[in-house]
Amino acid sequence: MMRFTFVPALELVAIVFSTTTLMSASIQFQSATTQTQLLELYTSEGCSSCPPAEEWLSRLKKNSKLWKDFVPVAFHVDYWDYLGWKDRFASEAYTQRQHAYANEWRNRSVYTPGFVLAGKERRNGFNRDELPAPSHLAVGTLTAKSENGDDWKIRFQPVAEKEASSYLIHAALLGFDRSSDVKAGENSGRKLQHDFVVLALVETSATRDGTAFEGTLSLSPKSLSPRKTAFAAWVTPAKTLEPVQALGGWLPSAKLEQ
Repeated sequence: MMRFTFVPALELVAIVFSTTTLMSASIQFQSATTQTQLLELYTSEGCSSCPPAEEWLSRLKKNSKLWKDFVPVAFHVDYWDYLGWKDRFASEAYTQRQHAYANEWRNRSVYTPGFVLAGKERRNGFNRDELPAPSHLAVGTLTAKSENGDDWKIRFQPVAEKEASSYLIHAALLGFDRSSDVKAGENSGRKLQHDFVVLALVETSATRDGTAFEGTLSLSPKSLSPRKTAFAAWVTPAKTLEPVQALGGWLPSAKLEQ
């Protein structure tokens, strides 16, 4: 069963697209056999200590290791909204995801900014010029294919010794160069910049195909955007949030009707 999580009211301006198809050719992303690590940031526009963490994350856009060694995603949580500023990128589902991690780690609380690398809590974050250390763990190959940029077929071919009995496949649409003029809360008066922000998240149970596992997912219609977006996917054993393998890549931009 496929589950959807879309952040409400992300874009309030209607955009008219030309009849030119966004994706005229198929798209494919593929990981190496060694693990590409999912790097998660839990953040909020209502948290005064979050902007430095997001600035660090934004610098990864131009890093040569992006999509190869790590796939960054920024989940905006909603538990700071009570301070008077509603984060338009926040979702209760992302808050619940962070709480689920806390339960796995037996933590009593959640916090922002919170970094998670390959399913492991990184409580002290990263220094300014520090990068996540590459993983040399052989886990298997993850592949994502789409003919239109909206509907995706995900396939995971695990190495034999890493195979679980069942998997969940997750996919996210990531937004870049987003900004907000914050009018209330701890960041009142600041203009905040966001990259790798999760605009939509879907997941589905994988089905076995021989020694591999497959699933199909849709991220329509928010992948239709003239702004910079990227696609990220990862696979987890069915009973844990810890990613086994991840992939990501840039999506072509839509063309606006003149």
